[in-house]
Amino acid sequence: MSRRRNNNVRGPTSALTEFLRESGINPDLIARRVATRNQGPSNGQQPVAGPSTSNGVGSSADNGSQSERVAPDATPGAQEESRVPLSDYVSDQLDEPEERSPIKRTRTSKRKATAAAKAKARKKAKQDGCYQSSSEDEYTALSRGMRTMGATSNSKPPVGSFENCAKCEKQFTVTRYTVAADPPPGYLCHDCVKAAGVDPFKKPVAPRKRNLNADKRDVVNFEKRRLPTLVSLCIELVSKHIDDIEALGNIGSVNMEEIAKALAKNRSLNSQNAHLFYDVRNKALRFYDATHLTPPAFTTLACLNPNLTHLHLDFCGRLTSPVLECFARSLPHLTSITLLGPFLVRVEAWIEFFRSKPSLRSFRITQSPRFDSSCARQLAESCTKLEELQLREVGLLSDEFIKPLCALPPLKVLDLANPGIGIEEDGWLRLLKRHGRTLETFNPSWHTGFTAEALRYGLGDHARVLSELIMEGCDNLADEDVARFFRHWANNTDEQESVEDTMDTTDDASRVEDANNLNSPLHVLSLARDDALSDATLTALLEHSGPSLTYLNLNGLRSLSSDALVLLKCAIGLRRLDLSWCREVDDSVMKEIVSALPKLEEVKLWGCSRVKGNGWAGNRGLKIYGVEPNAGRR
Repeated sequence: MSRRRNNNVRGPTSALTEFLRESGINPDLIARRVATRNQGPSNGQQPVAGPSTSNGVGSSADNGSQSERVAPDATPGAQEESRVPLSDYVSDQLDEPEERSPIKRTRTSKRKATAAAKAKARKKAKQDGCYQSSSEDEYTALSRGMRTMGATSNSKPPVGSFENCAKCEKQFTVTRYTVAADPPPGYLCHDCVKAAGVDPFKKPVAPRKRNLNADKRDVVNFEKRRLPTLVSLCIELVSKHIDDIEALGNIGSVNMEEIAKALAKNRSLNSQNAHLFYDVRNKALRFYDATHLTPPAFTTLACLNPNLTHLHLDFCGRLTSPVLECFARSLPHLTSITLLGPFLVRVEAWIEFFRSKPSLRSFRITQSPRFDSSCARQLAESCTKLEELQLREVGLLSDEFIKPLCALPPLKVLDLANPGIGIEEDGWLRLLKRHGRTLETFNPSWHTGFTAEALRYGLGDHARVLSELIMEGCDNLADEDVARFFRHWANNTDEQESVEDTMDTTDDASRVEDANNLNSPLHVLSLARDDALSDATLTALLEHSGPSLTYLNLNGLRSLSSDALVLLKCAIGLRRLDLSWCREVDDSVMKEIVSALPKLEEVKLWGCSRVKGNGWAGNRGLKIYGVEPNAGRR
């Protein structure tokens, strides 16, 4: 049942609706024609058209029949076929969406019939010469399809055909990228389109897909493994049957070392499975990751391995002062200890440990913020047989340590890298004068006080048996200073131009004597992050130590040229090489280096964007790190 409105108020109508109303074309007229054509007239009498009211209902009091309406522009034949009695017709409510026609029809047939009637009425009015535009202009804008077709009713010419440009009138070949002229009609050639600033090859930007709220909240932090790895299964099995581990028999030291690495990789070492490595006959014990070992577990370690002489614990952050005191009591034969991360050990525990270990020969710690100069003094007083000392990343390391460190016996290993404060130039001169002649490994990395003077007159004058030199991040070393240092060793001569006026005859004689016994070639050398070093340094160090080097780290030396890098082929004994962030390294340089080094096992090329790995990678099982996956490697 259709809804009615009992007022004469009309809303705004479209231009098409207004045109149809003025032309006398309405939906009922079209419906009447369709019904008459399909069903034919019900009788031979022609009903007389009557006037319509505002509500669409005729006056039944006058003639007792329903009123009818005939289009004024219809032909007589059409009038006879299209007369259908009107019922519930409201002429003022044609564009109301809720109003339905009494005769049902599809939306497609209605649209086609309306468009055909409109075209017919317009054609007749133009033929009569009485057609004039109404006060309200009808909608004459082009559709989207018309704009793409060059403002003509014809379709776009086929690809490969010839057309004349609408702007320059030159003939051109139509392609799929041909653009219609604006304003139409016609099409534009490629030159005119380009001159207009339009890119015919530009692909349309796909609309950005908005994520649903559920997708936004779904954050994946890690990837779960569906199946456990073989290592994890073995670790779980060993932990489950740790009490019956003796049933495995003699595992062997090599196998035990591999098991310890596997546990460290999975961070699975705990107080339960740690017993696998305990034995009263153990002389050396190393845990690569002791993160989950608690203080009671460390105490158990000392009690069940009383004959240890070498102890190495990495990531031992839970090792406390009472645990270190237990080590001092329970490990009487301990001569070497290496600890990574003993943050909780206090000064008193260090002092007590040194007092109980006079036979200590190697002491290495990393990241111990409480270790101060008083601990160093006790170390010098008690440990008179010490040969190796490592105080890496010690926050309180400063010039206050110089005096106790000089009181130590001559050292073979001295590692004071990454300090919190640092040692100045005079302190380095004193240390190298005391320990330089016996040093085999020396690491002053990241000390701003390690200058060219300390390098030349400290290490250069006193080092004799040095084989491993680590000088990383020493900002105060210039290229020419380091090159002069290596040339001094290589040429077996001493450049004394700057000191002849300040040194007496005795000192000059000692320098000449020392020049005849200079340091032998190095085996391990690292100059990483020394940004000031360049070609002169590389040339000098290769002249001195090239054939004997087994490890060379030049990470971050950006100013090295390709000509200098090619000289690395003289280091025939090199096994590991790090050229990361050396911007001049490319495939041609690497091909020459790799082909000349038969013992090379590992190469690191992080940040070398010009290296693609073409022609040299993959030979002899060489391990390569850092080649970008999108660098075009084939």
